[in-house]
Amino acid sequence: MIQSTNKMIRLNRIFGVDGKTVVVAMDHGSAGMAPLGALQDPTQLVPILIDNGANAILTTPGIARLCAHQLGRVGLILRIDGGPSAQTGEWERIKVVLTVEDALRLGADAVIMMGIVGAPGETETLANLWRVAAECHAWGVPLIAEMLPGGFTAKEITVDQIAVAARLGAELGADVIKIRYQGPAENYRKVIDACYRPVIILGGSKQPVEMLAKEAREALSAGAAGVAIGRNVWQDSDPGRVTRMLKETVHAL
Repeated sequence: MIQSTNKMIRLNRIFGVDGKTVVVAMDHGSAGMAPLGALQDPTQLVPILIDNGANAILTTPGIARLCAHQLGRVGLILRIDGGPSAQTGEWERIKVVLTVEDALRLGADAVIMMGIVGAPGETETLANLWRVAAECHAWGVPLIAEMLPGGFTAKEITVDQIAVAARLGAELGADVIKIRYQGPAENYRKVIDACYRPVIILGGSKQPVEMLAKEAREALSAGAAGVAIGRNVWQDSDPGRVTRMLKETVHAL
């Protein structure tokens, strides 16, 4: 149970009254990823996401500043780690680049950072999570740990590895765990059961909308608390349609 009143209030801006959330991730530009699709113009994209039911936007300091006038109706999750880009692919060298206080000055309701498990970068990123979790507790700010079993480029990952990574994020002090889904749902319950914090599934590489909806339904039936989807929303020709589909899927169960 999260005791901080400040954290509870901020989490209420990210999760709906049903305890579920649809987060749209818009932090990919800081990693030099392409193509950006509708993310090319964030000021046009953000209102579409909000109008179609996104609970929260996960983004960067640059977009938070650019779209400050549009973000009052939706939760704001700010990424505070970074460094390498797709130009080098040196993802294991990711560092904490903003403080929690920096994020608060930008109006963030929560902060997010990576945790690598079982791959180069593990020691550094997990130590960073320990430290930032303490900082978040002091400020009353929710910490979302994006846990990466096998690192950024892992293809074959077992449910057991996902469960270990999710539990590690909770143990290090995160309030919410963002992690991959791997079905079937009855197997994924092992991840949910091992983690005493809410789990939201990430979207990963581009896939058909129907498959995205199927994964979301399965994860929710296993006990997940929502989704955090990026390129599968803004690389689609109709980001509003995908967001609306995710809203109807997540908040219907």
